[in-house]
Amino acid sequence: MTKTVVVTGAGSGIGRAIAVTLAERSWQVVVTDVDGDSARDVAAALPSADGVKHESAVLNVSSPADAAAVAFDVTDRLGLDAWVSNAGISFMHSFLEAPIARYDQTMDVNLKGVFVCGQAAARAMVRSGTAGAIVNTASMAGKQGRVPFLSDYVASKFGVVGLTQAMAYELGEHGITVNCVCPGYVETPMQSRELEWEAQLRGTTTEGVRAMMLADTPLRRLEQPEDVAKSVAFLLSPDARFITGEALAVNGGAYMD
Repeated sequence: MTKTVVVTGAGSGIGRAIAVTLAERSWQVVVTDVDGDSARDVAAALPSADGVKHESAVLNVSSPADAAAVAFDVTDRLGLDAWVSNAGISFMHSFLEAPIARYDQTMDVNLKGVFVCGQAAARAMVRSGTAGAIVNTASMAGKQGRVPFLSDYVASKFGVVGLTQAMAYELGEHGITVNCVCPGYVETPMQSRELEWEAQLRGTTTEGVRAMMLADTPLRRLEQPEDVAKSVAFLLSPDARFITGEALAVNGGAYMD
């Protein structure tokens, strides 16, 4: 029987890789993004088998109304088995110069979005009696503060790790598992922007920053979105049904706890 998953922030980067990987593993995927065109393009390109039709939807993750509309619509029409809260943003600046407006924006998407979407997904699962799975995208920056120029991002991702544990504790009685993945240096459009920002802030080149990332990673390569996607697929699989409240490090050894 085909299972259905909603993935947020799936119009590009890690979210897109998660959508592709889950589709390849026979999930029916609802691709969501604040950019409806990107979501639609990703959904249209997903591999499909056995007549599975993937879908897309516009979703502002920090809007409770948007999240509830998607969660309950999917539940009523397709059955909601899993939800992946992946949408995230970042800005780079020194702590002393960090504008509050950027802080608010980062927290709104990265932490409030996970809370809002997780609540909507869990309510839909509880109503339908589904022992589902929720996976949140955190970061290795959610386990250590030794990350320059990303103070607001670090705060948001530490929040995601804690929220994941709180959700797991309360939703356990409903058979719903909640976990998060903590990626490292992932080659995505967001990281490309960060390379340029960090190079400027450090007074070096993007190649120099990239070399620092490689030197920090024992496996000596930058992480690919697919590395994260495969870990998400595991946490949504039957093999992970007794894992909940976990913050899974997926970073090539760049940070070990």
